[in-house]
Amino acid sequence: MRLDEPTRSARLKWVVVVDESLDPGRAANAVACVTAATVTGVHGLLGPGAPDADGGTHTGLPWTGCTVLGAPRATLAALRAKAVAAPGVHVADMPAIAQQIRVYTEYLAAMAGRPADAHDYLALSIVGPRNRVDRLVGKLRLLG
Repeated sequence: MRLDEPTRSARLKWVVVVDESLDPGRAANAVACVTAATVTGVHGLLGPGAPDADGGTHTGLPWTGCTVLGAPRATLAALRAKAVAAPGVHVADMPAIAQQIRVYTEYLAAMAGRPADAHDYLALSIVGPRNRVDRLVGKLRLLG
């Protein structure tokens, strides 16, 4: 963790890639979900709390920054497969069925009944060495 350097010089990079066709509410939900899963799965991703001039403390934020990119839904499964296979890369994903099911045990059962190649993804969160992450997402643009 290097808090005294710009995020562009960090060796670690964090991106979230979301289905660019989602409406804003569903996109925000998918980004929030994979981000929450990432923060608990990657130790040290958040910087320390930030005290203000009045003595209050504000929650620490990602010291790496986090870029939100858009991609066609059809490319998310292939991107996930490449990211999962890349050494030292953490991936959190949100399958489409996660926004369709309201009971977590039912989500678990639905996931268990689906083969890996049958998932349709809404968002991916990818954290890893900058050069590997850049190779994975280099052609994608910021979510617009």
